[in-house]
Amino acid sequence: MLKVKPIALLHFCFLLSVFITPVFAQSQKKLKTIVVDAGHGGAKDPGAIGQYENSLRSKEKDITLAISNKLVAELKKQLPDVNIVPTRTTDIYQDPKEKANIANEVKGDLFLCIHADSGPLKTGKRQIGTHEVTRHRITYKGKGRKKKRISTPYQVTVPLYEYFKLPLTRSGTSVWIFAAHKTSDKLKAIMKEEGDFEIETGEADSAFNNFDFSTPEGKVMAQMYAKRYQEKSDRIATLVNEEVEKTHRSALGVNQRQKGIWVLQATNMPAILIETGFINNPEDERYLNSEKGQQELAEVITRAVVRYKQIIESHKANSTSTTASTPR
Repeated sequence: MLKVKPIALLHFCFLLSVFITPVFAQSQKKLKTIVVDAGHGGAKDPGAIGQYENSLRSKEKDITLAISNKLVAELKKQLPDVNIVPTRTTDIYQDPKEKANIANEVKGDLFLCIHADSGPLKTGKRQIGTHEVTRHRITYKGKGRKKKRISTPYQVTVPLYEYFKLPLTRSGTSVWIFAAHKTSDKLKAIMKEEGDFEIETGEADSAFNNFDFSTPEGKVMAQMYAKRYQEKSDRIATLVNEEVEKTHRSALGVNQRQKGIWVLQATNMPAILIETGFINNPEDERYLNSEKGQQELAEVITRAVVRYKQIIESHKANSTSTTASTPR
């Protein structure tokens, strides 16, 4: 293993920052490939289950597939020069690692993961009648060793209750990115890259192409990329949240989930997960199952992606800033 003295590594980091920062500011990598992932899938992984829509108990896997298919179509329509790659187009199960591998193998520049949320339900009760129950009255007869315990049964009328789940009142669309401290899998995804690795200059002959990410210098580069992917993920997530705010739906902000969403960390690109709505909220469930709701969500996300593409491909990209809501 190559050993580098700390002073040499610091010198490299300084030179790297001096060289890379102006390049990032002047020339941005084009958005060439977008990967769209329909969350869950197959009999093995149905995802969250609905509660109310026509008593059908709709499944998250079906909703995410319907929205994703519409999103793919809308992206192809609005961005004909961009390669749009879905991870699945039918009801099949895919391991999260397989989804990440698909995204990495096609060298995606953006990963959009579509999900439907589910919130905890409170339990309610109502009286539906009465019923008779047998209880026992305990008395004692005698004293000392001759003392006996006597149980006398008697009937009493008590209320009869029915228990049920209260409808979820929380609704809306939220956007999630991988937590800032959860970069280990992101680093692995970056360092796993083999062959030509196009540093974000858009130039095929960049001096940093064919970079060895297994070296100490390469690991520093990978950390820089993980940070940039975090920033870009935050940017596209913020744009999606802004587009949701323009609709009648509640925009629940940009969030960092402290655990889970493994696929966001394992993809070698900016990545977001969109919780389109709450499947166990009656109003949201009807919206998510409707053609109108699914198409609206596809168009909302597409508008955000179009804005994102314009920003990162602009020479003024680094001077354009967007501020995400505070992570929850």
